[in-house]
Amino acid sequence: MSTISAADVMKLRNRTNAPMMDCKAALEQAGGDMEKAIQIIREKNAKIQVAKADREVAEGRIAVFIDPEKAVAGIVEMRCESAPVAKNEGFIELCNAIARHVALAPSPATDVAALLAQPFVDDPKRTVNDRIAETVGLIRENMKPARFVQLRGGQFGSYVHHDGSVGVLLQVEGTAPADTRMLRDICMHITAKQPIAATREEIDPAVVEKEKEIAKSQAAATGKPANVAEKIAEGKLKTWFAENVLVEQPFVKDESKTVGDMLKAAGLTVKRFVRFKVGEK
Repeated sequence: MSTISAADVMKLRNRTNAPMMDCKAALEQAGGDMEKAIQIIREKNAKIQVAKADREVAEGRIAVFIDPEKAVAGIVEMRCESAPVAKNEGFIELCNAIARHVALAPSPATDVAALLAQPFVDDPKRTVNDRIAETVGLIRENMKPARFVQLRGGQFGSYVHHDGSVGVLLQVEGTAPADTRMLRDICMHITAKQPIAATREEIDPAVVEKEKEIAKSQAAATGKPANVAEKIAEGKLKTWFAENVLVEQPFVKDESKTVGDMLKAAGLTVKRFVRFKVGEK
């Protein structure tokens, strides 16, 4: 049997992030062959991942990655089993790595299964699932992505709550460089106010029609003349838009102006936002 040096064990640990004893055992099994030892550890991690695959993943965190130079961004909701693991540095590192992959993947995946099968951007010899299995093998909990979005073009802002429970990715367009602090503030606004759309045009017409009918019914119940009731209904609908449409919402830090006013003053228009909260449907 080959003599396994401490330096080789440390080298394998640096390449796989596996526990020292697992690295030593893998090297002994591989007769000192580093590449074979790496494969042994990956196979072991995969078996652990399969064994834990049916366990419920009710906890997790949101992660965001933005590359301004490439004008791409990604947001992902990663799930795990327990709240302590959601705060674990290894899990946080995994979440950030998957968010980076989502942003930089040449072709965005169509669903979670496709995402897991993609070559991992930081190590194309492995898949995204292999990268997740590495952390599963280390922490011994089931972990998986629940949803993700890749955005391309324009400029981006983001905000993730300190515990990772909720996060927002904002995409804007404009000729001038955006103030990153302002975009972060708007993302914080979205976190708190939970708009259902960026603009009126994004809302399902059926939803708008239903709100119109509700406003008309409420206005009619006042007993006011028809022309007055019509104006009341218009006011109620306008209020509903101001409560639910991002660009029409009064900005949470300064209600004297809307989010749309802020963006317009900066020469920007909102293209899209994505708000994820862990566990939310």
